[in-house]
Amino acid sequence: QVQLVESGGGLVQAGGSLRLSCAASGNIFRFKTMGWYRQAPGKQRELVAAVTGRGITNYADFVKGRFTISRNGATNTMYLQMNSLKPEDTAVYYCNAERDVGPVEAVRTISSWGQGTQVTVSS
Repeated sequence: QVQLVESGGGLVQAGGSLRLSCAASGNIFRFKTMGWYRQAPGKQRELVAAVTGRGITNYADFVKGRFTISRNGATNTMYLQMNSLKPEDTAVYYCNAERDVGPVEAVRTISSWGQGTQVTVSS
C-alpha cells in the first residue's frame, strides 16, 4: 500500500510562489511515474507535471517556464516549485504515483493518489 501526503498549499497573491511537497512511503524511485495533477471547481482533473523513474520530466503547456518538478530520494519526497502564480492556477493539487506490479506476462499498473492540497491565487 502506497501512501502519499501532500503539503505546502495555501493562499498567495498573483505573481507569488509556493512549493508543494509529496511525501511517499518507501523508495520513490520504484515508481514508474510520479506526477502532480490539479482540479479546479467544476473542471476535470488535469496533469500539471510528471517525472519518470529515469528522471524524464513532462509539463503541461500552461505551466511551462513557471513550475518545476523535482524529487529527493533521501527523503522520498517529490516537489512542485510554482513561480509566477496566476489566479487560474487556483485548484486542489494532487500527488500521483504509478508502479507496475505482477509477473512480466501479467503486469498491471497501480495508481496511487494523495489527499490533495488547496492552492489559491488571489488577483
